[in-house]
Amino acid sequence: MSRWIGIDFGVVRTGLAFTDAARLMAFPDQTVPTNTLISRLENLVNAEPCAGFVLGLPNAWAMNKQGAATHSTGPILEFQQQLREKWPGLPVHLVDETNTSNEAVQASIAGGMKKKKRREKGSLDAVAAALILQRFLTQKGPEHLG
Repeated sequence: MSRWIGIDFGVVRTGLAFTDAARLMAFPDQTVPTNTLISRLENLVNAEPCAGFVLGLPNAWAMNKQGAATHSTGPILEFQQQLREKWPGLPVHLVDETNTSNEAVQASIAGGMKKKKRREKGSLDAVAAALILQRFLTQKGPEHLG
């Protein structure tokens, strides 16, 4: 079974996550400089079969495109188009990423990540990507993730 790849896109750095083969759980992968993102995604797509991408987008824009745009909305939608052009056979789903940064902090605290590590730029982006991906899994349910 193929896995989904979750993306917490940022102009400078981007968090990545992926699902287990059964598509039940999301796991943080790493945070990469955005200028190396396509290369890292190529590695992930080539390493194991890929079901598609899940890209976080602020607020209701992700759900119904009626929410207010933020400074990151434009670059995220441009990146969505890049993904579609690079991998035309793979779906790219948008998921509301509201509060994932706060949730990533709480999850990291609960997981025992030291305060010093949490303060490092990018240390929580992969955790946020996993939260975005887990939202997608929960919303769609296993029967719709084929």
